[in-house]
Amino acid sequence: MDSKFYFSKIRSSVTKPNQIMIQGMCTKDFMDGVTLDVMYRDGNDDCRLNTSYSMNQIPVTQDSYIKDENIKYKITFSIDMPENIADKASLRLIIDGKLIYKCSGEKLKKAAGEINTCIENISSDGTHLIIKGWCIDKADIDIDVVDSEGVSRKDKLAVDWYMRSDVAEEFAELSEPVMAGFVLRFPHDIGKATLKLTAGDKVNSYPIGGMSGYGSTSPIGSAVKYAKKTVDSLKDYGFKATLERAKHLIERKTRREVKSYEKWIKKKMPTPHELAEQRKVEFSYRPKFSILVPMYETDENYLKELVASVCEQTYSDWELCLSDGSKSHDRLRRIVEQLAKKDDRIRYIAKANEPLGISENTNQALAEATGDYIVLGDHDDLFTPDALYECVKALNEKKVDVIYTDEDKVDSQGTTFFEPNFKPDFNIDLLRSNNYICHMFVASKKLVDSIGNFNSEYNGAQDYDFIFRCVEKADGIHHIPKILYRWRSHAGSTAEAPEAKLYAFEAGKRAIEAHYKRMGIKAIVEHGDDWGFYKTTYEIEGSPLLSIVIPNKDHVTDLKKCMDAIDEKSDYRNYEYVIVENNSEQDETFKFYDEISKRKNVNVLYWEDEFNYSAINNYGVANAKGEYVLLLNNDTEIINSDCLSQMIGYCQREEVGAVGARLYYEDGSIQHAGVVIGFGGIAGHAFVGLREEAGLYQSRTKVACDYSAVTAACLMTKKSVFEEVGGLEESFKVAFNDIDFCMKIRKTGKLIVYNPNAKLYHYESKSRGLEDTPEKIERFNSEMRRFQNRWPEILDEGDPYYNVNLTLDKADFSCRA
Repeated sequence: MDSKFYFSKIRSSVTKPNQIMIQGMCTKDFMDGVTLDVMYRDGNDDCRLNTSYSMNQIPVTQDSYIKDENIKYKITFSIDMPENIADKASLRLIIDGKLIYKCSGEKLKKAAGEINTCIENISSDGTHLIIKGWCIDKADIDIDVVDSEGVSRKDKLAVDWYMRSDVAEEFAELSEPVMAGFVLRFPHDIGKATLKLTAGDKVNSYPIGGMSGYGSTSPIGSAVKYAKKTVDSLKDYGFKATLERAKHLIERKTRREVKSYEKWIKKKMPTPHELAEQRKVEFSYRPKFSILVPMYETDENYLKELVASVCEQTYSDWELCLSDGSKSHDRLRRIVEQLAKKDDRIRYIAKANEPLGISENTNQALAEATGDYIVLGDHDDLFTPDALYECVKALNEKKVDVIYTDEDKVDSQGTTFFEPNFKPDFNIDLLRSNNYICHMFVASKKLVDSIGNFNSEYNGAQDYDFIFRCVEKADGIHHIPKILYRWRSHAGSTAEAPEAKLYAFEAGKRAIEAHYKRMGIKAIVEHGDDWGFYKTTYEIEGSPLLSIVIPNKDHVTDLKKCMDAIDEKSDYRNYEYVIVENNSEQDETFKFYDEISKRKNVNVLYWEDEFNYSAINNYGVANAKGEYVLLLNNDTEIINSDCLSQMIGYCQREEVGAVGARLYYEDGSIQHAGVVIGFGGIAGHAFVGLREEAGLYQSRTKVACDYSAVTAACLMTKKSVFEEVGGLEESFKVAFNDIDFCMKIRKTGKLIVYNPNAKLYHYESKSRGLEDTPEKIERFNSEMRRFQNRWPEILDEGDPYYNVNLTLDKADFSCRA
């Protein structure tokens, strides 16, 4: 037996009284054929405690403070404790006679007496403080705010609870989303007070004004202070001056976030020794790179820094083609010629006598390029020293026509790095929503020669048009998940103030439209919610029948609300309902079935076997008449009238296997915006529990993009695809069936698309309760193990539609620690 065990934490159980959970990390075979003993000592007496355990695999891509590569599993011991724990007692966890973990009675009492809770985000709307987090315990939880005199101000407190699937993944004793998330709102005028969370005889207290370090927003005390200052400033200085003061506060906060990323990126940068070793590498395939940089009235310092970043490349076979499209050539010619004296790989190109547009200027450089691969660069940006090395390394593993990398931004001084863009592997729907590829972009000269020059019709977005034409014909597209390019942010640059170049976004829209025209796709392109992001509506061919399959057990109110919303709002009208009755017990349920069965487009089926989500949906689809099928939970409600037509438009595409939607909790926070394999150890919803108004990563919840999976709470597919992959796997009775289904579709080569333009509320099912029995817990664990065994590659290698530099511990797409 490998006896390595690393303690993580001790906490109280959220399902059973007098139960303590000890969590840690270990090897796969840690518990194979061993004897487990948990001994409790009070005085001189030893008592053996009833104990069970569960193990979950930690994805290889998940970072950890444990650097031992053999530690791949998280283990949770569930220990039944005596009712009264003595201060001087002790607990010992023993494996095959070896002491693995020990703690005192004081520590046990503390763990047993605390509510499992987390304060995540704190903000202000000007008059109210808003606190968001989660809290979970076996007892019902009460939240209160007590003022400085000890008086409860619950009458001023508004509390909204919502489901949190990510919390369920964190607690081994749970197996499904729980109503653990909360949003608190209370007025600033309460003043100095204490936030109290009570569960049974447990109380967690947080002094308002003393809390700090939670989430990504200001602490409560600071929020109160700044809110009061804002009111005073409006009175004393007026709106304009107050706005400037607020801007400075935001900049200070931004600097803190920048500092956090700077600390992260400095750990990831290659060391001088590593760069020196790269220079020694002899590759069997040594392509030449032509770096095209169009210059226009370029700042001398920025140009010199750009050239220096190219000269510092650890791979030496390159040429830098600097094309001058300025009004006058003398200044830049003199600078470049001086630089070229030091390195003859630097070339100055200026043939026109008049100023050139960005496309003509780039074409001037392209015409002189002699390399095997073309690299695009801007005249004020920077390459990291290993940029070309990483490209050559990738090409020696597999030759492809297109390479792109991750990027971040750098300030005008070239010293501060911020706003990293960690990209997924090639994602056609994301590219049609936003030029996420952007920098660094590399294409084979052979491919570039075949697609033609940069097109001046798209000036401002000429690279977007160029990238589309490249990927349409590319023989292989490879993404390098490393920051290899730095986009300069300075006054007047698009990076700093995108609204300064509105013409570029209009050109981007036309570039997407031209792409669709070349591909023979009928679609309407519109500007999205944020600059540089776009919305596509695909034209529906004909009016195919859509079968909406809804499992239901009682909960008539939910089902009626779901159906009424579709009947009253949807602009797509050719649909049928397939309601799969699942062992309901209430008379009103069957009365409702009798009522809706009179409608021509409603078919009520009766499932008489035990609950099995997969089998129930398979039964419904087998009896569906439609060419398209929508798997839909009964506790959903469509928001926009074109919800169904948006999904059908995407689903009609030949290369698409399934389409998911943007789902909101009742409080307006995100419930589903795609699924990332690896979240929580297996899979989880992107951005779950977060609010879009807070500004989420790369506006990702608002744009269409491809994911590895989407939730079956609202999933559309072709019936032919459903049948081709064998429907939902019935061995997954409750968990992971939709993720497994999507993985099967992806195996056929088809895409899973998240469409944010189909919006629904998802109130989450209230019908089944917690997985808090040994049978339910074991079923969940067995289904998890089954998923791990069926899809080990993606769990080991990481989700291609995510990025290995992003965390798997949270759903906010933040940097991995």
